[in-house]
Amino acid sequence: MSTEAPRTVTVIGDALIDELRDPRGAREFVGGAALNVAVGLALLGEHVTLVAMLGDDEAAMRIRSYLRDYGVRLVESPSALGTSRAVSDRTDGEPRYEFNEAAQRRRIRFDDATRAAIDEADLVVVSCFPFDDDEQTAELLAAIERPRDRLAIDGNPRAGMLHDREAFLANFTRAAAGSLLVKVGDEDGELLLGAPLSEFVERLRTAPADAAAHGAPAVLATAGRDGATVYDGEHEVHAAIVELPGAVVDTMGAGDATLSAVVHHLAVHGVPRTAGDWAAALGEAMTVAAATVRHEGALLRIPRREAVDPS
Repeated sequence: MSTEAPRTVTVIGDALIDELRDPRGAREFVGGAALNVAVGLALLGEHVTLVAMLGDDEAAMRIRSYLRDYGVRLVESPSALGTSRAVSDRTDGEPRYEFNEAAQRRRIRFDDATRAAIDEADLVVVSCFPFDDDEQTAELLAAIERPRDRLAIDGNPRAGMLHDREAFLANFTRAAAGSLLVKVGDEDGELLLGAPLSEFVERLRTAPADAAAHGAPAVLATAGRDGATVYDGEHEVHAAIVELPGAVVDTMGAGDATLSAVVHHLAVHGVPRTAGDWAAALGEAMTVAAATVRHEGALLRIPRREAVDPS
């Protein structure tokens, strides 16, 4: 954990119950991409607020308790449909995902409390947001007056929650064009473009910037076993996955851990200016991700101080 003074980070997106089914049975975890990032940043030493939708039910009580345990402040958007739930069924090998109606119809309420949480933040992170909703996207961008200065976005599209692929792609691309950092994964490119990750990255790097932007965002592209690459101006920096002791148990939280670690580096050190600086940031992130996937669930894990071997 860093000894630097913590920054204030507001994370906007999803909070839900993850139900994992496999041959051993069924288990539940508090999760959601945005929640995972918020808790990860808190574990790394930042002051964090999570803006997310919750219902009036037992699942919401579990999520509130979990966030309190990790010191994350919560600003709730109410849900008449209850709290979101995701089921990951791995009983037959490849996971199949199902989302309840609350997850499929998730919304953020941009009220005074949400706007205050955004206004007070040094950095704003958006993950698993309903970018296929034009009204929600407009509200998000209107609430962030300085997007280029402090906004990091991970679209995190999910087939089971995607209502309009073209709208999601257009709104996500528009929001990314005015951001500091945008994260994409290889599955995002296939889902939104039907194209490889490299093509999706190029689309984001060449999208017209809005009036508030001052150039293309840095793009963090994650590709599972092939590691991750940062594209920022003339810099293209790759990091392979990191080998740590122990077997890989669950890759569910790898992308969220990577984003948490990179945003933490930005909060502490500012935006990297050289390829060497980006290599340091990405190396730290991949080591955190490697520690995270050696445990079940998506909770970010901070690796012990020991030698690692990039593969």
